[in-house]
Amino acid sequence: MRYWLPVVALLSALVLFGEGRAAAQAAPSRSWNASDCATCHDKAVGTGSGFEHSAHGRSGSQSCATCHNNVPEHLQAQSSGGTGPSPSLKTVKAKDLNDVCLKCHESGARTNWAGGMHDRRDVSCISCHSIHSFKSAKAQLKSVRDSDTCYTCHKQMRAKMERTSHHPVREGKINCSSCHNPHDSTQPKMISAASVNEKCYECHAEKRGPFLWEHAPVRENCVQCHDPHGSNHPRLTVAKQPQLCQRCHMRSGHNGVVFDKTSGVGGPTVAAPAVNGVNQIAISLRTLNRGCPNCHIATHGSNSPDGVFYTR
Repeated sequence: MRYWLPVVALLSALVLFGEGRAAAQAAPSRSWNASDCATCHDKAVGTGSGFEHSAHGRSGSQSCATCHNNVPEHLQAQSSGGTGPSPSLKTVKAKDLNDVCLKCHESGARTNWAGGMHDRRDVSCISCHSIHSFKSAKAQLKSVRDSDTCYTCHKQMRAKMERTSHHPVREGKINCSSCHNPHDSTQPKMISAASVNEKCYECHAEKRGPFLWEHAPVRENCVQCHDPHGSNHPRLTVAKQPQLCQRCHMRSGHNGVVFDKTSGVGGPTVAAPAVNGVNQIAISLRTLNRGCPNCHIATHGSNSPDGVFYTR
């Protein structure tokens, strides 16, 4: 029995040596971090770059190989004078690239990324974010303000924001992300609330109600009357007065005539009886300096017992 003990010990040592050698061959010999890559990529990860001050650069456990593929092979090829496989993420498919980011960033606002409009249209994380050369103070965006990042694709919204009546996005008081969650897939238009009205009520709480006399379109959806991205009509309305209200109230009961081009200033003129030999022109003034809210001041709802017509 005593002769078998050294043999068993020797076999155990050989097995452990073999396992250790296999593990050493399977795993990289070291964790390739930013300092290893800074020799060639000083602008991206070197001293003075924005990367070293970001969460990615400050993380001690973070290495370049965490996000980039083929880093060991690339460095070994560079040291031997070759090229080797490229670790760049620019050639990776959007879904594969997003999977890399979602390994760490799948919680919070990005929980419902899968299936959203941006996901379905193959928008990748680096389409909006930059890990090494970001310009924003938050979220590592490619532009200083998130609205400029959104305008890269949503050019029609940039045009609307330049109109006379607009939310203060141009002035920097709010951003696109104040109303939208670009990573969400659960709400239409990626609204960061249960509904459009709930989002509007966050700032316009006085319009929430409840009211004794409810205005049906107001309860249904604010965007039926307002364009939140910009309008050339007052208060972001989608049409001017009185045409805005006449889209629903075509026969108002005032005189049964729609206030259109045939009954307003600029429309056909009607000859009036001559006065002292001078021909008079009769032109309706119903659309001159007139608007339904001049009388119906409580268009969003009224709590007055006499407010059935939203006049008080």
